[in-house]
Amino acid sequence: MSTVILLRHGKSTANGSGILAGRSPKVNLDDTGRAQAEKLVERLDGVPLSGLVVSPMLRCKQTVGPLAAARGLDKVVEPGLSEVDYGDWTGKELKHLAKEPLWRVVQAHASAAVFPGGEGLAAMQARSVAAVRAHDRRIAAEHGDHAVWLLCSHGDVIKSILADALGQHLDAFQRIVVDPASISVVRYTETRPFVTRVNDHGGDLRGIVPPEPKPKRGKKAASGSDAVVGGTTGR
Repeated sequence: MSTVILLRHGKSTANGSGILAGRSPKVNLDDTGRAQAEKLVERLDGVPLSGLVVSPMLRCKQTVGPLAAARGLDKVVEPGLSEVDYGDWTGKELKHLAKEPLWRVVQAHASAAVFPGGEGLAAMQARSVAAVRAHDRRIAAEHGDHAVWLLCSHGDVIKSILADALGQHLDAFQRIVVDPASISVVRYTETRPFVTRVNDHGGDLRGIVPPEPKPKRGKKAASGSDAVVGGTTGR
């Protein structure tokens, strides 16, 4: 299977406003977010990309816009990677939502949290994990197991994908931090995923590109699903 870059959209006009934007229409990137989108082209210099998959939300499309133009890549819109449907919580102030009984459930027992008039976090994780794995299989089939592709989505969605890749229960996913414009990286293999970056804000990402396999004559090639005992030696 291939390697996926999990990119959270850049800072939006809703981030920092104290409002839960959710699927509210026309939430744009702010000035900082637009600068982050432009910077992404430089951050990924030297990283070959076999595809771009984005949430339907405008802020995600805007985040990958400069990168898509620079690489000549089409954006594949994937509804399964859309923002959480927060239902009646959409557009409400976080300081008021924090007083709701459901807030503690979201914090400590996320798998049981279902937003009134919206979806549950467990359902969100199921659809997002199914989407990322389906696209990973598609891209690996088209471009090979050493392909790298990028997915642009939302904080809770990416946290849930990372929790699945880490073998972590959804109830603990709030322990994962995913900032706007941060990059996390997962390499899927036949028997397990490997998480190689989380919430990365650095500039040089060439190290995430997997090396081409070099099987030795007369010896069985090492499985790409095997972890290195004692830890990797880096590159």
